Amino acid sequence: MLTDRRLLLIYAIIFIDVVVGSAIGPILPEFVRTTTRPQLWLAAGTGLFLGMQLFSAPLLGKLSDGYGRRPIFVLSAVGTLLANSLLFPLRLGAFLANRVSDGLTNGMYATVRSAITDISPKEQLFKNLGIEGSIISLGFVIGPAVSGLLLTLLDAQPGHQAPVVVVMAVTLSVLNVGLSLLLRETRPGTSAVSASELRKELIKALNVTTLWRRLLEKDRQAPGLKQLVMMQLALTLGIGYYFYFVTFASFGPLQMDARDISYFFMYFGALSVVISFVFYTYLADRIPQARAIFWLAALSVPVLAGYGLVGTSRVSLYVLVTVDCLTISLIQGLIEGLMAQRTTDADRGEVFGLNQALQGLASFATTLVFGGLSLLDLRLPFGWFAACLGVVAWLAWRVRGRESIRSHGAA
Repeated sequence: MLTDRRLLLIYAIIFIDVVVGSAIGPILPEFVRTTTRPQLWLAAGTGLFLGMQLFSAPLLGKLSDGYGRRPIFVLSAVGTLLANSLLFPLRLGAFLANRVSDGLTNGMYATVRSAITDISPKEQLFKNLGIEGSIISLGFVIGPAVSGLLLTLLDAQPGHQAPVVVVMAVTLSVLNVGLSLLLRETRPGTSAVSASELRKELIKALNVTTLWRRLLEKDRQAPGLKQLVMMQLALTLGIGYYFYFVTFASFGPLQMDARDISYFFMYFGALSVVISFVFYTYLADRIPQARAIFWLAALSVPVLAGYGLVGTSRVSLYVLVTVDCLTISLIQGLIEGLMAQRTTDADRGEVFGLNQALQGLASFATTLVFGGLSLLDLRLPFGWFAACLGVVAWLAWRVRGRESIRSHGAA
């Protein structure tokens, strides 16, 4: 049972944020459909959105450590509202502007995890972070569900579907601004961050080698953190298929329109939220997490390879996504829980910010890779995603081995 009402409000905020993001996903092909290389432009937009986190995540994380979590929630909600307002003209330029604007404030998820960790008793940390994952999955259900329902009720045809969804996204973004203003601070006793500190933080964030050096410094303070971040980066490279799938489904053999994609994500999200909730509520803190990550990642490899081989069979697609929910979808929360255990009240926002910045870099890199591969063959990127999950399994095996040696040594 939740003991802090702020958790409920945080969950509501991230739920609406994900609903908005997932609702507009199926309509994004409409912004690039008339271009000569639509899959390349979609990949470019994804790269912009995710690449912005490279400097926004550590900057927002540092600000949240200094000024508190609440102002970052408010700033991010306002940024999302602005980003979605930019989508009203159905043009390529509007799409790219939206990706940049939304990416700048998407770094708030470092603050989200910091806020949850701030107010979670140690024995409930895995559960509360796992619920966050379930809430995100639920958002992926409701977003496409609302889009699909609106498009069905209004009988919106391809080419006229985007404005309907954008109006809904802007309306929900306004609601999220209000909810963020209601949130009480989770980290009291904060102190202001000077302008010079922010400039230094921005310079550090723009320098990838500096990000890595800061991670190594944190790893010396909390041994094992670097290994977990590397695992997270490999996972980020692999789950790039979340962003690629709309391209594959729209322009590949499946030939799915916005409504079809909405229905698919409704099923994907609904199943994922149920499985994630059960797993993180009853199992996650009772099993050896590193070993679980290894097996889940190993089983994910053939699933990701299989996506590229479904052809026109939607039955095969739905079978694969069912197995996906039992494997890939469970890994993220386990890594985040292990990482949260290696943070302190003083540096939690910074650590999660560094992690999200490096994830932004990995997301940008995987977008370049799958964008290039998709120009050769729309099926090829799934081979890349499968290989990345193989690396996650290998890293988890190494972590599992070290933990086993450490536990035997302690005994």
